[in-house]
Amino acid sequence: MTLTFHWFLPTYGDSRYIVGGGHGLPAGAASGDRPATLGYLGQVVRAAEEIGFVGALTPTGAWCEDAWLTTAPLVESSERLKFLVAFRPGLLSPTLAAQMAATYQWHSGGRLLLNVVTGGEQHEQRAYGDFLDKPARYARTDEFLHVVRSLWKGEKVDFHGAHVQVEEALLGRVPDPVPPVYFGGSSPDAGRVAARHADVYLTWGEPLAAVASKIAWIRELAAERGRRIRFGIRLHVISRDSAEEAWAQAGRLLAGVSDEAIEKVQANLRRSESEGQRRMLELHGGAAKGLRELEVAPNLWAGVGLVRGGAGTALVGSHEEVADRITEYAELGLDEFILSGYPHLEEAYWFGEGVLPILHRRGLWTHPTGDPADTTPAAVPFSAS
Repeated sequence: MTLTFHWFLPTYGDSRYIVGGGHGLPAGAASGDRPATLGYLGQVVRAAEEIGFVGALTPTGAWCEDAWLTTAPLVESSERLKFLVAFRPGLLSPTLAAQMAATYQWHSGGRLLLNVVTGGEQHEQRAYGDFLDKPARYARTDEFLHVVRSLWKGEKVDFHGAHVQVEEALLGRVPDPVPPVYFGGSSPDAGRVAARHADVYLTWGEPLAAVASKIAWIRELAAERGRRIRFGIRLHVISRDSAEEAWAQAGRLLAGVSDEAIEKVQANLRRSESEGQRRMLELHGGAAKGLRELEVAPNLWAGVGLVRGGAGTALVGSHEEVADRITEYAELGLDEFILSGYPHLEEAYWFGEGVLPILHRRGLWTHPTGDPADTTPAAVPFSAS
């Protein structure tokens, strides 16, 4: 088994503290001490590539910069790193999306991955002019992906669905390679769409039993359609030379979060229609607690979710402990890990130089270049203060 690791591009700004924001939060809700300039994001991209991450997720929503337009120039900042571009299928036509993906593959040399986000926040969707309810949004995503995948095969498409209609749609260039589709969701509607169209099903970080249940659920739905799906997980990470150092860093992040900020963010997130977001809220209860009271499973900390929508849990511990938890998730059937940390530049090195060499020795990870020298930990190039 060889695991795939991706990093994250903070296109809303970065900081040494938790940057509030995420799914369902309004424009301007996220900000950081380090603006999301192409210069800074380029640093994160180059670090991630050198460390051995395969790709980098770029989010979508009113709270961050547009993923397509941000990652396109960043292709020139790297040689190998792929870009996992998140987008909402209801905000553009399937023919245009298929064409954009083909163009991206052509100019980037095949470095596009696609994260399809149906959208679980009705108020945010309406801000973009989308007034469908949640079941209809998933039905539209199903139709949308059917058209996109047909176009990627080079087919001429005539399709008249309840939400998507195209006539004589045909691409002048098909993407090479066809970008894999990453898709997440915890509702029954999401499961059906994932089983039909996803190459990689994503879950946010939950305790092992909950993740195992999700994997079994999606695997069964996919098998009923004669398909096999890979599985991935989205987590933050705080990894240090010792567990004490890691938890001290988590405590510093928590100390930087005010009760007022928690109350404001949680009030907004309680409007969410997302089943995944509801599950995140259940982990921390929506209120400030003691540092270790937010440890919802061994080394799984829910503190990030107090002020951030979407993925709200982090693996916290020594490099060995974090490697152990990743190994346990892998044993459930997870192949891909999309990670992040505050700040994203420094935390990438902590993980890359601390955890990845352990996983390499266990036979669970190999640097994408295959160069053994790339798995050797080096001195951490920043202050650990």
